[in-house]
Parts: sequence; C-alpha cells; structure tokens
Amino acid sequence: MNIVLIGATGYVGRAVLEEALNRGHRVTAVARNTDSLPAHAGLTARAANVGGDDPAALAAALRGADAVIASFNAGGWQNPNLGADTVAGYGQIVAAAKQAGVPRLLVVGGAGSLEVAPGQQVLDQPGFPDEYRAGAEAMRSVLKTLREERELDWTFLSPAAHLVPGERTGRFRLGGDQLLVDAAGESKISVQDYAVALIDELEQPAHSRKRFTLAY
Repeated sequence: MNIVLIGATGYVGRAVLEEALNRGHRVTAVARNTDSLPAHAGLTARAANVGGDDPAALAAALRGADAVIASFNAGGWQNPNLGADTVAGYGQIVAAAKQAGVPRLLVVGGAGSLEVAPGQQVLDQPGFPDEYRAGAEAMRSVLKTLREERELDWTFLSPAAHLVPGERTGRFRLGGDQLLVDAAGESKISVQDYAVALIDELEQPAHSRKRFTLAY
C-alpha cells in the first residue's frame, strides 16, 4: 500500500515505519526534520510542519495515499501549549486528509481515555501523572472529535497503560474501550508489538470508525 506516516521520527513513529517497510509497503514519511530517517528503497521523506501556516502543503503531501497514519507529537511533553497544539494539529490532519481524498486515517492514540470501570477512565483516576495529563486530555478530545466524524474512515489505537521498548512478538490481546490488564494487574505492550497491531489493522481493517486497544 501507499502510506503517509506523519510523525515518522518519533518514539512510536519509528517503530511503525520499520514495521510498514518490512512488510513491503511504500511509505512517505512526514516530519518536521527528516534528517534522521533511514535510507530505504520504499521510503520517501517529506518535511512538513503540522500545525504550521500552510495547511495546503500538508494536503499536498497526503494526496494519492491509500491511508494516513498519524503519530503526531505537538513539540514534546515540555510544550506549554501541548494540549491545544495537539488538538489543532489533528484537526489539520483530518482536514488535509479530506482535502486530499485519502480514504483512511489511522491514529496513534493514548491510553488515558480507556475505561477502568464503566464511566471511569484512566485519565480521571487518582495519581494520574501530571506531566502526561495535557497530552492525555488532548488525545481524549481527538477521539471525541473522530467519533463525530462522518466522512473519513478512521481508526484510533490506544496502547496499554505502559508502552515500552521491547521485542516484536506478534502475540498480544486486543480489546475495545476498556484497559486491558494481565493476571498480575499490569497493562503493558512493547512499541514494536503496537506497530504490529497498527499495520495489521491497516492491512485487514477490523475497527472501522472505532477505537481499539491491545496489551499482553
């Protein structure tokens, strides 16, 4: 497939890029700075600033793609406007995908909006780390907006509570809107296996206009 990957140089983006290329997909990697991207026959690098002053440039970068994967980071956790910039950035990505006529959007989501009990989300539990709150609230808002979207065929993949470096095992459980935990009460997935699940969804769509999650 012909994929545009936004945020290809980030923590999750790099794993998704490697998984997509290893499966033979053609990837246009969009990032603010593309210097660190690897050389690969199936990879085209394209510098673009999501949330910048030229939304038409992003639409141009997406044109002709079979799908867009968005792993957008609005400048890192230290960005004082992280929440607002993240929501605005994803708004621009959705608008650009529509303008470019891209049929599918897959979003690298967060775990904060997963439920630990009916009506109780991870983000709202006592002890949720303050340093992650702005980003988690922003991604919860992005999910809410996507659920009101009627044109794009979107999918939002929330990781387990702990998304860690590890191995590509290809063995994990899938779920819906509830946080998945193991027998010891832990919720964990490697970033490599997260990428496996995302590219699986790209190749064999099973969660059209839905959020899903995964964990060991």
